[in-house]
Amino acid sequence: QVQLVESGGGLVQAGGSLSLSCSASGRAFSTYTLGWFRQAPGKAREFVASIPWSGATYYEDSVKGRFTISRDNAENMVYLQMNSLKPEDTAVYYCAAARGLRPGIRTTNTFNYWGQGTQVTVSS
Repeated sequence: QVQLVESGGGLVQAGGSLSLSCSASGRAFSTYTLGWFRQAPGKAREFVASIPWSGATYYEDSVKGRFTISRDNAENMVYLQMNSLKPEDTAVYYCAAARGLRPGIRTTNTFNYWGQGTQVTVSS
């Protein structure tokens, strides 16, 4: 069992930056594939980025070059650095974890555990 808690959301102007953090509790954190998703009002939850324990990273096309996912296995943490934010990035951002090495996974049904979400609002 893994419990995930996000932090770091907030309000920022377009072009600004925010850093999200996700703290995980539970055993064998280093073996999980970790991901970030987001959900805007009235829309389905969508993939943002993922990082398996191998350290490879995967991104949704609209955030490539602007967002960076990273993890610290010693601290049981996963991060999402968001730069050059746009109003369309406004959403609730969720941290997620999937058991095992799952490179490239990007659908909600492939992740086993979810955080409660943190709001990111980008004003124009």
